[in-house]
Amino acid sequence: MDYNTNRDKLRLPEYGRNVQEMVDIIKNTPDREERNRLAKSTIQLMGNMNPQLRDVVDYKHKLWDHLAVIADFDIDIDSPYPLPTQAEIHQKPMKMKYSNPDEIRFKHYGKILEDMVRKTTQYPDGEEKDALIATVANQMKKSFLTWNRETVSDDVIFSDMLAIACNRIKIPEGLKLKDSREILRIQAAATNTLTNTNASKKSKKKKSSPLKKKQK
Repeated sequence: MDYNTNRDKLRLPEYGRNVQEMVDIIKNTPDREERNRLAKSTIQLMGNMNPQLRDVVDYKHKLWDHLAVIADFDIDIDSPYPLPTQAEIHQKPMKMKYSNPDEIRFKHYGKILEDMVRKTTQYPDGEEKDALIATVANQMKKSFLTWNRETVSDDVIFSDMLAIACNRIKIPEGLKLKDSREILRIQAAATNTLTNTNASKKSKKKKSSPLKKKQK
């Protein structure tokens, strides 16, 4: 008996054993034109087997890359795209730089809000900058109340904002932020709505489940 466990390991199992064997036949075909013809037919088959790849940008290029992988990067054909090398495919991605938590001065605001505060320092003085400062300050107040369920004065928000901006901005004179009680009321209402929606979905799911009738 010829078991798959005794055969060579599939390089891309999602395409199956037949595609693997077809690619091996292409590699061993002496005539170049015939190799190219078989390669194009195999690419078409691979595309039909994985229609979801059509949603990928430049999916044809991806199929030819997969063909190279299945061939173990040893195939002599005229590909419409540069065939990748083993080093390129198995190249380790660049290490991502993660934010250092210690760089965030006020963790209850988060890095994005602190970046937004620093961004306001780059705007020229005027109505647009004042409007941006007011918007960011109100968002800071919402974030503060999300993690600290108590009232907070506008002066605390303004003080934190100036600290993040290193005093490179000026709080617009007479700026009033949204009332803490109103913010907490809206947040509580949103939480209750979400809770009720989830409970309603669970209830409907239970009601829609078929009941087993007792056999007499």
